[in-house]
Amino acid sequence: MAKESMKAREVKRAKTVAKYAEKRKALKEVGDYDALQKLPKNASPIRMHNRCKLTGRPKGYMRTFGISRVTFREMANQGLIPGVRKASW
Repeated sequence: MAKESMKAREVKRAKTVAKYAEKRKALKEVGDYDALQKLPKNASPIRMHNRCKLTGRPKGYMRTFGISRVTFREMANQGLIPGVRKASW
């Protein structure tokens, strides 16, 4: 499990990105890069990092499900993810 502070930091970054999204877009269209530099660092979507929704694990993230590979495997083996089965051939 990830530290709660790391999960909270990601949530805070997501809110900041959403808050400044329109302003960033307008400044980029105009080409005012000095004003872009004055925005908070966390207003850039590049600084966001995908984390598992359940455990907060930053690595091994599967975009289609929004969870890490470890959590995905546990849930798939228990039959908790619809349409996913263990492969056999």
